[in-house]
Amino acid sequence: MIDYLSLKDITDLHGDEIANAVERVVRSGWYLQGQETKRFEADYAQFIGSEHCVTCGNGLDALSLILRAYMDSGRLKTGDEVIVPANTYIATILAITENRLTPVLVEPDINTLELDDELVEATITERTRAIMLVHLYGRCSYTPLIGDLCQRHKLLLIEDNAQAHGCRFGERRTGSLGNAAAHSFYPGKNLGALGDAGAVTTDDEELAQTIRSIANYGSASKYEFSFKGVNSRMDEIQAAVLDVKLHYLDQENKRRKEIAKTYQQRIKNPLITITADVDRDNVYHIFPVLCASRDRLKVYLNDKGVRTMIHYPIPPHQQKAYTEWNRLSFPTTEIIHRQELSLPCNPTMTDAECQKVIDCINEYQ
Repeated sequence: MIDYLSLKDITDLHGDEIANAVERVVRSGWYLQGQETKRFEADYAQFIGSEHCVTCGNGLDALSLILRAYMDSGRLKTGDEVIVPANTYIATILAITENRLTPVLVEPDINTLELDDELVEATITERTRAIMLVHLYGRCSYTPLIGDLCQRHKLLLIEDNAQAHGCRFGERRTGSLGNAAAHSFYPGKNLGALGDAGAVTTDDEELAQTIRSIANYGSASKYEFSFKGVNSRMDEIQAAVLDVKLHYLDQENKRRKEIAKTYQQRIKNPLITITADVDRDNVYHIFPVLCASRDRLKVYLNDKGVRTMIHYPIPPHQQKAYTEWNRLSFPTTEIIHRQELSLPCNPTMTDAECQKVIDCINEYQ
C-alpha cells in the first residue's frame, strides 16, 4: 500500500537529529519561551525573508492573532470586510468571523485553483479593508494585480501561508509578500512539528510586538497586561524539532517538485485534469487532480493500493457552521469540491511508487 503521507516516514528522514533535539530540550528543564523558540524564530524569519517571526500555538491562532492585533490597533474594526477565496480551508474564514469581521468570498480560477485576481476588484466596497490571500495546496497565489489592488485601495494584504512553506514569488518567499503572514506547522505540512504549532511573520515591528503580547495573555512584562489576551505559544520541543527540519525544507520541496513534474508529464487520461502551474512556483503540499467521477476514482485507487485524500469535500459556504451562506452559489468552488482528489506527493516516495500511481491512474476508465 502506498500511503498518502506517513508521518512516521517523514520523521524518520531526520530521526536521529530530531531525537537529539527533543532530548536536549527535556534535559534542559526549560519548556516554554526559551532559547529553542528564540532560535527557531530567528531562523524562520531569515528563511522567509521577514524582519520578525512570532511563534504561537497553531495556524488558526496565527491568522486570528494578526486580525486581532489590527483590531486592537484600530486598523480594522467590527464589520470590516476581508476578501478571501471561496474554496479555502475553513480555518481561514473562522479567523475572520471570530474577530467579528465580514468575509467576502471570491471564486478561484479553475485553471490554478487559486483566488481569481480578475474577480477581486468588483467585490471591493467602502467597507473592504483587507485581502486574505491563501497559497492553497502549496501554489503561490500572489499576483502583481493583487498587489496593485491593495496599493490602490489601501488594503491590508494578509497571507495564509499554512500550505506553502518555502514557496516563492520571484526572489521572495511567500509569507513575506504582504503586511503579515500566518504559518501552520501541523504535522502533515511541508514543515511540520510533532504536534500543533504556528507562527506569524511580518516586517512591522509594532504588529509583531502586539501579537507577541496578545498571545501571552496580553502581557509584554510579567504580570502586566496591556491587552485582553489569549494563551497561544509554541513549546520548546516543537521549536527544536522545527529548527532541525527547516534546514532540509528546500531539499524536500525539490523532491516534491520532481514527483509532481513526473505526474504532469506521464499521467495521460482524458478523465483526469491536472491544474496548470502557469508561471507560479509550487511546493506541492498537495497535488490535486480533478475528476468528475472523483469518489469512484478514490475507491479504485484504494483497491489498487494507493491511498488518496480529498481537499476538501464540502466548501465553506455549504457548511452547517455558516448556515447564512448555504443558499449562496459559487459554481467554480463547488466544481472543485466535487471533483478534487489529492495524490500522494511527499519526499519519502520512491520513483517506483510514483510510477505505480501513474500507471493506476492511466488505467482508470
